[in-house]
Amino acid sequence: MGVWKARLLSTNLPLLHPNAKHSCWRSTAPPPLPPPKSVSWSVICGVMLFGLGLISLLTGHVASHLEWYSHRLRHHALYSTLDESEHAPIDIWESQFSKYYYGCKERGRHFGQTLGAILEFSSPLLLHYHKIIAAVRERKSKGYLLIATSGGLNQQRTGITDAVVVARILNATLVVPELDHQSFWKDDSDFANIFDVNWFITYLAKDITIVKRVPDKIMRSMEKPPYTMRVPRKSEPEYYLDQVLPILSRRRVLQLTKFDYRLANNLDDELQKLRCRVNYHALRFTKPIRELGQRLVMRMQKMASRYIAVHLRFEPDMLAFSGCYFGGGEKERRELGEIRKRWTTLPDLSPDGEQKRGKCPLTPHEVGLMLRALGFTNDTYLYVASGEIYGGDGTMQPLKDLFPNIYTKEMLAQEEELKPFHPFSSRLAAIDYIVCDESNVFVTNNNGNMAKILAGRRRYMGHKRTIRPNAKKLSALFMSRHEMDWDTFASKVKACQRGFMGEPDEMRPGRGEFHEYPSTCVCEKPFMDDISQDGLRPPKLAANNVTMNGGGNEESVVLQKRSGRRAST
Repeated sequence: MGVWKARLLSTNLPLLHPNAKHSCWRSTAPPPLPPPKSVSWSVICGVMLFGLGLISLLTGHVASHLEWYSHRLRHHALYSTLDESEHAPIDIWESQFSKYYYGCKERGRHFGQTLGAILEFSSPLLLHYHKIIAAVRERKSKGYLLIATSGGLNQQRTGITDAVVVARILNATLVVPELDHQSFWKDDSDFANIFDVNWFITYLAKDITIVKRVPDKIMRSMEKPPYTMRVPRKSEPEYYLDQVLPILSRRRVLQLTKFDYRLANNLDDELQKLRCRVNYHALRFTKPIRELGQRLVMRMQKMASRYIAVHLRFEPDMLAFSGCYFGGGEKERRELGEIRKRWTTLPDLSPDGEQKRGKCPLTPHEVGLMLRALGFTNDTYLYVASGEIYGGDGTMQPLKDLFPNIYTKEMLAQEEELKPFHPFSSRLAAIDYIVCDESNVFVTNNNGNMAKILAGRRRYMGHKRTIRPNAKKLSALFMSRHEMDWDTFASKVKACQRGFMGEPDEMRPGRGEFHEYPSTCVCEKPFMDDISQDGLRPPKLAANNVTMNGGGNEESVVLQKRSGRRAST
């Protein structure tokens, strides 16, 4: 390159300097080079440090990019696997992922100290009950807590569950709750007529102290009758400590009335597990109820290896309360309107608006259509849990045409077996509860208390298939079903019901009532990162615990949550 430049320069030199001679061809010595300058060690070290920094920066970027791409590839593989399972046909009888989860209700061995250390930075008030490790003896408690529940059987069940937790929060002795005798159902059963009271007291002995009545000595020493108050709905633990505890400490005996949903939905994990211990273990039905319920289950299982239980909830009071219209003309509007007057505080509702919002229960015919579209054949056995069906046999006949093998407790039990329970609606509801709980598939038709309680229990007991109609989408689909063939209709029903089939991943943070979604009490079994034999990974729960020793040590779970290692979707 230098030679080429020299030739070019020599050729054009006359043009650049016309008067100059060709002196450039003379042999002249080049000018002497200047002596080399000395480079200081500080400059050399600076250059070396700069080079090292540049290398570190470049390799850091390379490493971070590799990690990012690796992370993307791992998640792409996982999500593509789950996406394939999402579009795979639904197993209508059981979830393929249920085997990966189990109900976990044990409290941590040292949860008082562990949670106390964790919560000392958040709220000093919460330490009041977390530092209590064992149940406090009756004579050392803050006083006696009386509870008056409200509503039907399952509404009262939620009240009893929360009453135990409140007693734990207040460090109080709980008196066996009083059931509601004045509600719409007019059942004068006491706690001991429905639940095994001795089992209830014994099972929870490590959590709280429970007595059957306030001791006479305490009652005689009181200058005034027990103080009565009603707490706001969904009250936080702080409310009980601020507003209720001082009164209990001063009066020694305190009654909380209309106690249903009076405790916040979202509580500390240890209190949520206490809810599970009460609801799914301590509240056991009496022996006569359990025995008859199990006999009916065995009779269903003798006829068919598996069966569906449907909670129709199509009684006149339910329909009137919903404010919906079901096609019965002026007669229906007049009859349901009269029943609706029992609730003076109910607002005027638009039946069409309620149906579009998905607030109306399906008719028995629509329930049957949904089940047939999902893939249940007409030889499937159905157990119908329900009271008086509005419209009687005429309303039920379309469902019977779709599923001829329909049974109720009245059809399965002999007259002498049911006779002792006939005057008591809550005891009859308890029998339905048992048969529905033991079913292979449970279908709810509303979002009432029994539907929520049983759905939560079935999730806790192994995610047994529980179908809740997606009424908002199905109502529009039922209205236009005559405009399409059966295969198209069935395909659309299946699409509507994804996410409403009781799969484990339907539990998300803050979704619904804890009694329906007991996420704290549903744990993943160990080694859940392994792919199952069918090539599918189990979906992660939105709010679950992962135990590596079969559920014996929840303390490690609490510490994992503190360090941000809680399982998530």
